[in-house]
Amino acid sequence: MLSGKALRQILDKMLKSPVAQEARVQVRFPDGQHFDITSLQLMENKLLGARETHRLVLTVKAETWNMGQVLNTIG
Repeated sequence: MLSGKALRQILDKMLKSPVAQEARVQVRFPDGQHFDITSLQLMENKLLGARETHRLVLTVKAETWNMGQVLNTIG
């Protein structure tokens, strides 16, 4: 699980690079498929007393253009 605070710290560090600022944003599923992120929403949980009262939800859609093999992981 990744918290919003941890996500921000990671993004702040990565987005100092101009290359990262223009990079395509995707999600990779365990089976290796890549999906493009289309939106990010903050949602409130309905359950009272739940450990997490809110969630950040990424909406995805299938790749519209395949970028090919990944050459290297940079960070």
